[in-house]
Amino acid sequence: MKKYILKLDLQDAKDKRRALKTVSTVSGIDEITIDVKGKKLTILGTVDPVSVVSKLRKKNLPAGIISVGPAKEPQKKEEPKKEEPKKEEPKKDEAKGETKKDDPKKEETKKDEPKKEEEKKAEPARALAPAPAPVPAPVLALAPAPEPVMNESKDGRKTNRFSKPASKSVSTDSYPLVLDIEDFKGNFSFDALFGNLVNELLPSHLEEETDALEGHGGNDVMPNGHLRTPSDTGKSALELSSPLFPEVDALLLLFKNSCTQLIDLRKEVDGKLSNLKKEVAAQDSRHRKTLTELEKGVDGLFTSFARLDSRISSVGQTAAKIGDHLQSADAQRQTASQTIDLIKYLMEFNSSPGDLMELSPLFSDDSRVAEAASIAQKLRSFAEEDIGRQSMAVSSVVGNATASRGLEVAVANLQEYCNELENRLLARFDAASQRRELSTMAECAKILSQFNRGTSAMQHYVGLRPMFDLEVMNADTRLVLGDPGSQPSPSNVASGLSSLYKEIIETVRKEAATIMAVFPSPDDVMSILVQRVLEDRVPKLLDKLLMKPSLVNPPHMEEGGLILYLRMLAVAYEKTQELAKELRGVGCGDLDVEGLTESLFHAHKDIYIEYEQASLRQLYKSKMEELRAETQQSNESTGTIGRSKGASIASSHQQISVTVVTEFVRWNEEAISRCNLFSSQPATLAANVRAVFTCLLDQVSLYITEGLERARDSLTEAAALRERFVLGTSMSRRVAAAAASAAEAAAAAGESSFRSFMVAVQRCGSSVAIVQQYFANSISRLLLPLDGSHAAACEEMASAMSSAEGVAYKGLQQCIETVMAEVERLLSAEQKATDYRSPDDGIAPDHRPTNACTRVVAYLSRVLEAAFTALEGLNKQAFLTELGNRLHKGLLNHWQKFTFNPSGGLRLKRDITEYGEFVRSFNAPSVDEKFELLGIMANVFIVAPESLSTLFEGTPSIRKDAQTFIQLREDYKSAKLAARLSSLWASSS
Repeated sequence: MKKYILKLDLQDAKDKRRALKTVSTVSGIDEITIDVKGKKLTILGTVDPVSVVSKLRKKNLPAGIISVGPAKEPQKKEEPKKEEPKKEEPKKDEAKGETKKDDPKKEETKKDEPKKEEEKKAEPARALAPAPAPVPAPVLALAPAPEPVMNESKDGRKTNRFSKPASKSVSTDSYPLVLDIEDFKGNFSFDALFGNLVNELLPSHLEEETDALEGHGGNDVMPNGHLRTPSDTGKSALELSSPLFPEVDALLLLFKNSCTQLIDLRKEVDGKLSNLKKEVAAQDSRHRKTLTELEKGVDGLFTSFARLDSRISSVGQTAAKIGDHLQSADAQRQTASQTIDLIKYLMEFNSSPGDLMELSPLFSDDSRVAEAASIAQKLRSFAEEDIGRQSMAVSSVVGNATASRGLEVAVANLQEYCNELENRLLARFDAASQRRELSTMAECAKILSQFNRGTSAMQHYVGLRPMFDLEVMNADTRLVLGDPGSQPSPSNVASGLSSLYKEIIETVRKEAATIMAVFPSPDDVMSILVQRVLEDRVPKLLDKLLMKPSLVNPPHMEEGGLILYLRMLAVAYEKTQELAKELRGVGCGDLDVEGLTESLFHAHKDIYIEYEQASLRQLYKSKMEELRAETQQSNESTGTIGRSKGASIASSHQQISVTVVTEFVRWNEEAISRCNLFSSQPATLAANVRAVFTCLLDQVSLYITEGLERARDSLTEAAALRERFVLGTSMSRRVAAAAASAAEAAAAAGESSFRSFMVAVQRCGSSVAIVQQYFANSISRLLLPLDGSHAAACEEMASAMSSAEGVAYKGLQQCIETVMAEVERLLSAEQKATDYRSPDDGIAPDHRPTNACTRVVAYLSRVLEAAFTALEGLNKQAFLTELGNRLHKGLLNHWQKFTFNPSGGLRLKRDITEYGEFVRSFNAPSVDEKFELLGIMANVFIVAPESLSTLFEGTPSIRKDAQTFIQLREDYKSAKLAARLSSLWASSS
């Protein structure tokens, strides 16, 4: 047995329980001690410390080996080796004599105990030096088995509870395991208890064999686990007869004893449970009886409390009635007393008309002015009500008439007194206001509130504010409008209004502080003050700022035009709205600030949209005049060299500009922003937006239509110039040269006009795209609140653009005419008869395209480059398809003027190939097909006459055109092709 000291870091009680539970499951442990403060775990036994450390670490408990050594010193262990067997032998004899009734298995167990103890004590000696004496058989003596539940000592260590057997009686002392009811309390586990016992009593056979080999190197190990030494050879035969695992009998005995004890414990527990059930039943009976008595007592208490509450409620109601009667009587007494005083004061005012000298001191004492004012108002209202009742009834008694006249005198005197008192208080209020004595002002205002609810005092205070002086208002005009002779700009007006309104807000905020400290009803005073600002100071400035111009004779653009008025109106409206919001934030009572602000601009907003439309028309007119002036100035500075050149220059300066269209859209966008500002209702806004957008459509449509018309005019002039110089059949060589030169100039003018028109079409498309994008982004969503507006606007936009589309279509047709006219001129001027009828002189045929074809293709490539750039989508496809068809037709008509021999046919086919490759860039399948058929028909000039019938077997649709081509063969008459073909066509048909 060895002593192992392990390092173990425990944090809390939970970790301690986990460590004990983990270590106690390991076999070969006799005693476990935990030092909490020293963080150490001490184990006595034959266990492998490495396995203990690994198990602790698997449970996340940090552990390590500190030291390994013998359980006791060798000297102390040698002495009991000799003594212990001698002391135990007589005990065995005594036990045999005394316990005759014991089971024989118990005797064997007791005999084996000293042998095991001797073996344990001999182990340290074997570690020091091998002993020559024979080793006895390892027979275990059952001792009290270790239990995983530990007892904690005073010094904080925990030790095994079953390290010492419990001695309860003589019978229990003989048991190897003693059980008690207390052992089953807490965290008890049968698995842990019997697991440790089995691990202790059944060590592994292989472990003993290994230990024997290590401890006694030269000794033999017997099959039953005993060591064989040279001196024990004679005893080996006897030991072989012993059982292989003698501990099994000990375990059976242990389990039988445990069952006996458990049965006794169960009987003991059942007896205790029966006694406890009886005690609980008795206690429950007594408890129920007590509860019944308590419930009766509580019911009696509730009844008493209900009677007491009813009595208290009755007494309270009586006291409340008495209090109400007393309060009513006191109120009547006070009313009667006040009525007596009022009648006395009324008689004083009724004494003589206009004489206020004999009144009570109350009405002349300045310290009691508030009381006097209150009494005077009461007397005045009473007298006026009495006069009203008297006037409605027919007075038949003279006394009533006299009383009525007397009250009229009192009313007159009271009115005179109230006026005098009010004037005196107002003078006192003004004096205190100049001295900034807020307490005096507040006292006067409180008293004056009894006269017409203080309206006169409020109006008097607001009317004397310096912010409403005439000089201040004139300074406002100079601040916003500047000098009288200068033209105000919207930016300067916006800056001036911001400064002025900021000053007004600061002044109103300061006045609000004074009003809050002085007047008993500050909201009413603030309402009067803000109303005065919006009805007096601001309107006088706006009248000078917003002078509505005439729509019949609007101001010129040099003076700002209508757009200046609209911009001023927008700036003033926006800034005044901000002023109203600020005044609302400062405080203005129940005053409708927004309604007052809107009323300032009613006269301008009613006909606002008419001014907006007139302004857009004026802007468009001014822009067109500016463009015409620039064009005229450019023409004058450049000069005109020839009519055609002058026309091209003029058209270039009058070309459609996307920048101008963008400017139109910017004007319209500004107008839409003003519509948003002035239109509070969505339906009104939609109607105004539609009217403004219609102006834009009209402007853009008119502008691009006029631009396209100007480009068409240049095409028309070029066509007229071209027709003027058509070559005649009979003219002199000099005249022909001059005409050819003029025709070249006309062709140049036509090409220039073609390019100009294509640029105009391109810019027209860009302009339309800008308008459509503007409609989708800004206009469309504003038209939705009004039913039908969106659809109507789309129709108007389509209608406005249709006029431009019509002009563009006509211009594109003129462009095709211009191109075809130049193609025909080039073909007639450059194509020679010998190109397709070259002499058969034995020279190799020329496979190059003719000069006319080269010139035509070069011209078309140069001219149509502008078309490829300007046109897009379906417009481009339609234009090129039409041009390709016209080119195909023109070439057919042109080639019918010539006669072809085989070599000329080859050259014609080369020209057709050149034309076909060019028109392939049109991406027009129908045109490509036509030129492919032309290439097929050109074969009629190449093949022999007898092979003509085989050319059109797969394409019968071109026979008619092929027949026309065949007639152009040089050998048409000599080979009698007409008769041969007529028979061929007849047979095939």
